[in-house]
Amino acid sequence: MTCQTYSLLVLSIITIYFGRFGSSLILANLQNDIDKLKAEFNSSHSDVADGGPIFTEKLKNWTERNEKRIILSQIVSMYLEMLENTDKSKGHVRHISEELFTLKNSLPDGLKKLKDIMDLAKLQMSDLKIQRKAVNELFSVLQTLVETPTSFKRKRSQSQRRCKC
Repeated sequence: MTCQTYSLLVLSIITIYFGRFGSSLILANLQNDIDKLKAEFNSSHSDVADGGPIFTEKLKNWTERNEKRIILSQIVSMYLEMLENTDKSKGHVRHISEELFTLKNSLPDGLKKLKDIMDLAKLQMSDLKIQRKAVNELFSVLQTLVETPTSFKRKRSQSQRRCKC
């Protein structure tokens, strides 16, 4: 059995054991629970439309799949935070929370990435030491920027062939 076949077999077993991938969430099963939650929060109130959407509008700015998964990670975390203060004894709240928690675990840690961006924004680019470090890293940064997706793919396939399982 090759390393790739073995890896695929292990992944299949894990997937079957845990029941599903995070992306295979069946929304139809949650629709009734979400409708109950909408009623509890009185989301048909006229002020809901004020200022436009809060999450769906932000998603339009994130076009790439991986980018979108970062912002979705943050949004799911915010929903979980909101549901923390609701009555967990209600089945629909518990069900929605469980599904959101499962989804959160399947998404990248967007908070870490957000912290990285905030740290970059705080850098004092007028500081001579920071400038020296930046210049020292310039070639590596540009090299990373110009790498094509095909070169990433090639690197992944080369490392897979080297696997000695």
